[in-house]
Amino acid sequence: MDAFDPLRKLKEFISYPSVSADSAFAAGMKDAREFLEKTFAELGLVVETVPTPLHPILLARREGPAEWPHVVIYGHYDVQPPDPLNLWESPAFEPTERDGRLYGRGAADNKGPLMVHLSAVAQLLRDNPDLPLRITFLVEGEEEIGSPSFVPFLETHKDKLDAEFVLLSDTGSPRPDQIVITTGLRGIVCVEAELTGPRTDLHSGVHGGAVENPLRALVRLCASLHDADGRVNIPGFYDAVTEVQPWEREQVSRLGQREEEYAEFLGVDTFGTTPGFTPFEAVRFQPTLEFNGLGGGYQGEGSKTVIPSKAMVKISCRLVAGQDPQDIQEKLLQTLRERCPAGVKLECRTAHCGAPYRVVPPHRPDTPANLNPYLAKAYDEADRAITEAFGNAPLYLREGGSVPIIADLKTLVGLDSLMIGLFLPEDNLHAPNESFHLGVMEKGITVSRRILQHIAEQGAKESMK
Repeated sequence: MDAFDPLRKLKEFISYPSVSADSAFAAGMKDAREFLEKTFAELGLVVETVPTPLHPILLARREGPAEWPHVVIYGHYDVQPPDPLNLWESPAFEPTERDGRLYGRGAADNKGPLMVHLSAVAQLLRDNPDLPLRITFLVEGEEEIGSPSFVPFLETHKDKLDAEFVLLSDTGSPRPDQIVITTGLRGIVCVEAELTGPRTDLHSGVHGGAVENPLRALVRLCASLHDADGRVNIPGFYDAVTEVQPWEREQVSRLGQREEEYAEFLGVDTFGTTPGFTPFEAVRFQPTLEFNGLGGGYQGEGSKTVIPSKAMVKISCRLVAGQDPQDIQEKLLQTLRERCPAGVKLECRTAHCGAPYRVVPPHRPDTPANLNPYLAKAYDEADRAITEAFGNAPLYLREGGSVPIIADLKTLVGLDSLMIGLFLPEDNLHAPNESFHLGVMEKGITVSRRILQHIAEQGAKESMK
């Protein structure tokens, strides 16, 4: 096998503008996919390109005897649009090194982290061609647009994903020397509601006081969805929430972040957390209901004194472990229907849903008895490897964001995930001047390699019993 240069490979990978949301980038999507197909083939993996209605999914397998343990490595080859282009210090798809970082769209999300695991596998197979480990890379091209093809793919290809666990890096860490192993992700429910009053906008003087104003009705409806202390005021909203464990709060406390610094970073004077939770806990452990957009009537400069015909609101709920997105969606819709003021008509449109995910590492009071033994060993080795490579023990934290495919892998295939955060706050995900810390990349390769090597060794020991 020729020498595998991770940095050179990553630069080439970033140079392909693989924006899944915009059909104008179809050639870039194809080029990125073909780059991966070629790279996987160079490693001796069996590559399968699975068609989808939008962007194909890649399966690249290192096969072997059934008694070998099997690890799935997840990533995605699509990236966010690069706009606004004028804010980039170097072109978005011309990877550029500056001050120990590699700049370019997709550098941290997710091409750099995926390249970490690719490089680890390349090194392992170079040094040990007979490594007793089955490996499957599962790389999709629709993560940045909500992974619409992922569930149908899992339903038809689950037999090829009969593995011990999933290894991935699509989550973050707070500092280059403090890595987080992510133990939970929030789910999501999105709904749009529109209120219609009169058949057209009305003169607010001629007709004011005679009809219900849809904007006023909308504000009243929205205000009813929270109580005075900020808790979501929907019957049954919190009923299934999994209790936060003391060890989880202890891990959050080890972040070492101060509320004053967080408030200054956000540009706020005070926090709106519910009683009993710090802001750092609230974003990890609490479900939410947020208004993402609200409008109606005249929006231009100056005055236009009308009673608008329509008003609208976009609502999203972030869900935590225990909550079911379909259940929460129906509870929200029912509440909107019941509380809609008289004099206006309500129309609701549902958008995407995603389930929350939580995995409990080994050696915790609430660790499930059926935790996959290879996953438990992978957690232990990850802890040792991260501590040695980065100089600090990892933190085990839930994350506030949503990656619904992780819950899908658990629900449909039965796979838990080991999520090692490799991007940092200053990496500017989804923003201009996205970058990837090359020191984190180098150490991440070491960690990934050690985990996979350890699983192979444990499998060999098991086969000798």
